[in-house]
Amino acid sequence: MDAGSLNSFSNLTGQSRWPLQEQVLQRRNSSKDNMDRFIPNRSATDFDYAHCMLTERRKVKENEPVCSPAREAYRQLLAEALNINRTRILAFKNKPPAPVELFPSENSTSVHLTKSAKPRRHIPQSSERTLDAPDLVDDFYLNLLDWGSSNVLAIALGNTVYLWDASDSSTSELVTVDDENGPITSVSWAPDGRHIAVGLNNSELCIFVLPLFILTQIFTFVTAAACTLRGCHRSRVGSMAWNNHILTTGGMDGQIVNNDVRIRSHIVETYRGHQQEVCGLKWSASGQQLASGGNDNLVHIWDRSMASSNSPTRWLHRLEDHTSAVKALAWCPFQSNLLTTGGGGGDRTIKFWNTHTSACLNSVDTGSQVCALLWSKNERELLSSHGFTQNQLTLWKYPSMVKMAELTGHTSRVLYMAQSPDGCTVASAAGDETLRFWNVFGVPEVAKTAPKVHHEPFSHVNRIR
Repeated sequence: MDAGSLNSFSNLTGQSRWPLQEQVLQRRNSSKDNMDRFIPNRSATDFDYAHCMLTERRKVKENEPVCSPAREAYRQLLAEALNINRTRILAFKNKPPAPVELFPSENSTSVHLTKSAKPRRHIPQSSERTLDAPDLVDDFYLNLLDWGSSNVLAIALGNTVYLWDASDSSTSELVTVDDENGPITSVSWAPDGRHIAVGLNNSELCIFVLPLFILTQIFTFVTAAACTLRGCHRSRVGSMAWNNHILTTGGMDGQIVNNDVRIRSHIVETYRGHQQEVCGLKWSASGQQLASGGNDNLVHIWDRSMASSNSPTRWLHRLEDHTSAVKALAWCPFQSNLLTTGGGGGDRTIKFWNTHTSACLNSVDTGSQVCALLWSKNERELLSSHGFTQNQLTLWKYPSMVKMAELTGHTSRVLYMAQSPDGCTVASAAGDETLRFWNVFGVPEVAKTAPKVHHEPFSHVNRIR
């Protein structure tokens, strides 16, 4: 590990085109802009009453003699009873049907519903926010977007990594590399939200440690401590995944390397099984199993208990059902041995695997290239992002895999997705050089407060002498 200087890096402070600025969208001229807001419903309008109101009632008022207050009060009561005191003569919607009582009223108190129906969640069909992302590399095999636990989103645009703080929408530059070392090919936040790894086109890795004060204030540029890891790969580093202090990297050379970032001799294990570029890496929540996807259409499951520092580690399972490159990987948050994978343009399927037995549990044809997958942290739902031809995000209900929503707005394939720490918002970046934010997973239900525990007196004392 080389903890030396940052000769090949520089901070930018005066670019003319500043990325991650919110787009101001112009409203399109459409026929809706020239129409009345409310259109009468002919089927709900009483035309006889309307004709009476416009003609006969006016004649009555013209010939009406002066009457006493008592007679006028009587006329108003009579008009209310006969429903001829309405002021509107056009109806804009039908009246709601009268409620149907399913049970007699005398029995209603004895009927108790065992379970109330859960209201259907509203899923906005358009993005909450759209930011410019100029120079975003349109490469299916890279991983250029990640959202850290400190609520800071990192995105690589060309040779520069930018940080966008979701708490105040401030933008800063983390690092810029020289053309001979760039472009940047992957970014990944460590679980602590302070360490961020940056993979380069020249096969090197850089790890930045952000001071705590930087993550809690608005800033225009970042000065962060960094170290460079060399010798892991022979070509670009397109995928990375953290497992506590272990940074796992995948390269175009087909190798997967575990790096212990705490020690100088950082390479601790090497996994060999892919014949082409490793474009997807994901550790399971337990940190015991690693899933890798490659341009050779293969998915491997690796187990830490089988890892060896003396020789390349052999895979636990080799999954060969995909017919195109596998970049999209996602471990199920509520079932530890369930892995979801997505195939590229020649495959177009989402597959579900039991990683204990290597059995394929289900395969769904999505009709388009699967670029990324995200599980909801709050519901049994799966979000996938796609390429040609609709460039959409699709929300699926698990395990039925019924489509709940299709979110459109990107005009090019949606290559990268990242989830906010609270699990509600998803950021997507596409080849159209835009970064969009979607409130797709909704607000999590408020956890019930734990009941107060009443301890017995002297419960902490084991024995009284």
